[in-house]
Parts: sequence; C-alpha cells; structure tokens
Amino acid sequence: MDFIERIKNGDVLVSDGATGTNLQQRGLARGEATESWVLNRPQEILALAQSFVAAGADLILTCTFGATSIRLQAANLQDHVEAINLRAVEIARQAMSPSKGFVAGSIGPTGQMLQPYGTLSYDEAFAAYKQQAALLAQAGVDLLVIETQFDINEAKAAVMAVRSVSDLPLVCSVSFDRGKRTMMGVSPAQVAQEIGALAVDLLGINCGRSLEDNLAALKLLRAETDKPLWFKPNAGLPKLDDSGQPVYDVTPSDMAEQVPAWLAAGAQVVGGCCGTSPSHLAAIAAVIKS
Repeated sequence: MDFIERIKNGDVLVSDGATGTNLQQRGLARGEATESWVLNRPQEILALAQSFVAAGADLILTCTFGATSIRLQAANLQDHVEAINLRAVEIARQAMSPSKGFVAGSIGPTGQMLQPYGTLSYDEAFAAYKQQAALLAQAGVDLLVIETQFDINEAKAAVMAVRSVSDLPLVCSVSFDRGKRTMMGVSPAQVAQEIGALAVDLLGINCGRSLEDNLAALKLLRAETDKPLWFKPNAGLPKLDDSGQPVYDVTPSDMAEQVPAWLAAGAQVVGGCCGTSPSHLAAIAAVIKS
C-alpha cells in the first residue's frame, strides 16, 4: 500500500529520529549546514538513515531540511540547490527501499522572517519552496513534509508552493516552541483552522519544548481537527555540558513510556526530533510494533 492507503487503513507508522543532533555526534561542526554533508560526506548521511531503518522506522526524511535556496545562502551553497535535493533523495532511497517503507522529502523553514516582521517577501518564500518541492518530487519521494514551521503565513506559502507543483501526500508540521504556541504566537487551533483548510493530508507537531509540552499541544490540535496527525517531539529540552554542547537527558525508555499517551492523543505517524537517537527510535518502535 502507498502512504495514504496506510494512513486511511489506520496503521501507525514510525518515522525517523533527529538528523542534526545525530550528525553532530558524528562530527558535524556547530553551525555547519547538515546539507553540506549530502555532497561532502554522503556515507555519514546514509549510515544514519540506515540506523533508523534498522531501529524500526517505516519512514525516513531526506537531509534537506535547510535546502531551500534562501536557507542555503547562509552556507554559501545556494548554487547547489538542485544537486543537494536530488542527491539527498538518492541517499535516503538507498537506506529505505520501496518494499521496506517510505521516503519523505523534508522542507524546513527559510530561516528568515517574512514581511512585515522581516525582509523576506511572500513571493520570494513561495518561489524557494516551489523550487525545492519540485526537485524532491522529481527525485521520487513518496511524500513531502513541511516541518518546524512557526509563522502561519510562511507555512501557508510553503503549502501553496508545494501544491503548485505536486499532488504528493503532504504533511505540514509546526513547532510549538513556546509550549502551546509557536514563537510567532500561533496556536494549535489556528493551525487546525488555517493550515487544515488547505490541501494538506496530515497536520503535525515536531521539535518544540518538553515531552509534556508537546503532548499538551498534540491534545489541543486533536481537539480541533480530524486530519491524521504527525508527531515528532524532541527528546526533551537540551542542557549544555561543560564544553557548551547541547545534551538531551531523556532516555530511550523515558521516551518509550510516553508512546501510549501519544497514540491515545491521536498521533498516527510517530518519531522524534532533536536529541532522538537510533536507540530512542528503537524503543519507540518497539512499543508501536508490539
């Protein structure tokens, strides 16, 4: 069955864990774009993806979170938009064959503020999202995931841009990093009403704050929509160690204990965001697949 058929069938799917924090464990420097490794160290990207598949993931995301032309400018990679997006899908497909599960094209925020709060225009954001979505679709992803959104207008631009070039299954996931609101003040109810009214197949929550905060946001979102829900919370909130590196102290068993509550609150695709290692994911998958 394809992705939407699995969702309509009521199946609970396991997504992958974190990309950035796990690549930092493999040597990615703080501030270094993960997408640079798609070109320079593809075997590390592949090894991480394979570890999530081995841990029980039914779905993995491409290493393209920051691969819009706008966001790649910060890493001086804006001339490699096509190469990065196409190669990232190839790598993900090496790890996850169609017979095993699904590859989702990751589309993160532009990293800039839309007008009137910043200088980025709606049309510029739309064009960047349109370009990336077209490349990911061309490369053969099974679905597209707009993730870690916090500005309702940017999220809308992303959805409309994707839909201008693709009819693939589409997830739009929001980060409630202020607990029950995003940094721009967007509530779960607003996501349900404004994003849910667009041509999206699943609404979601990822990143955010503590497990407790994310669960509270999930319950609020479920109360406002009947769309299937995507849920990838952080492994708690990070603390800085003596060297200034972020450390996530939620253990795999801590995370696994929360899974029944996530499912009861309506999550149908479950994984983890920052701090979620393959070990965390294996513990999550063990609960879901038992």
